[in-house]
Amino acid sequence: MRRVCITGGAGFIGSNLAERLSALGVEVVIVENFRSGRLEFVADTLARPGVRLIEGDVLDTALLEDALEGCDWVFHLQANADVRHGLEHPRLDLEQNTIATSGVLEAMRARGVERIAFASTGSVYGEPEVFPTPEDAPFPVQTSLYAASKLAGEGLIAAYACGYGFTGLIFRFVSILGERYTHGHVFDFYRALQHDPTRLKVLGDGRQQKSYLYVQDCLDAMLLAAERHRREAGVHIYNLGTEETVVVDDSIRIIAEHLELAPRVEYSGGRRGWIGDSPLIQLDTTRIRGLGWTPQLGIEASVRRTLEWLDANEYVWLPTPSEAAL
Repeated sequence: MRRVCITGGAGFIGSNLAERLSALGVEVVIVENFRSGRLEFVADTLARPGVRLIEGDVLDTALLEDALEGCDWVFHLQANADVRHGLEHPRLDLEQNTIATSGVLEAMRARGVERIAFASTGSVYGEPEVFPTPEDAPFPVQTSLYAASKLAGEGLIAAYACGYGFTGLIFRFVSILGERYTHGHVFDFYRALQHDPTRLKVLGDGRQQKSYLYVQDCLDAMLLAAERHRREAGVHIYNLGTEETVVVDDSIRIIAEHLELAPRVEYSGGRRGWIGDSPLIQLDTTRIRGLGWTPQLGIEASVRRTLEWLDANEYVWLPTPSEAAL
């Protein structure tokens, strides 16, 4: 890699990727609308030579084409990732996840960029019948607008790979944890217990099984696949996760132990916390492991490292500029 564009490059995964690539001497163009990204996440990276920030949305065609000039890879990470409240704002997933991906692909075609790495989601499997779930599992009915919009993005990338000779890497993530994590139930539980140490309200019955992956392990997998397929046109799909799962109650225990609390837990919603919340997520990662990748941290270690980062970075509780404007 010589020069890459990272959409959503000031977000959780994107800022860690920008930092990693710039440290390797790669020129980095960050495109960020600051809907959920934070300037604090990229402040140190922006001080390095060869790193540029373009503030704006990938729906802005002219801005995006400017950002892609001279790039040999696009890491398309910008998205609306709010699964829980997707039904309240149904057009947001369509615009930020599907239409945005179409715009990225067209800007790539206009600027002669032929390699894209796409952050998809394990949620595209809905509620599968096979666990661990492999990449070639039959797709069931989609259970969230978020997953449906990501699956549509995957389809567009596959079509461009077939029609225009692009290299398309599609990564179906489990939930990612680690430094700069600000979205998900570990964050929500930590924040709720900071507000009221005596009780914790939980959507679901606490027995949902979740899978998590440490952000640096996630980046290792993405960059390994990018290196392996840099000269291979076509679409290449990889599940990214660990072989283990954790039930929600156990993650609550880890968080409560860390905070030295014993809250009363109040459950609601039954087996699923909300529409689209899968009771079990476990992905088969045989394909990415076949490239030589192995995650370095297990789920409990990833949760604890995330909690330590949250302890040390209280500014993440402050609203982003976009949130403050609402």
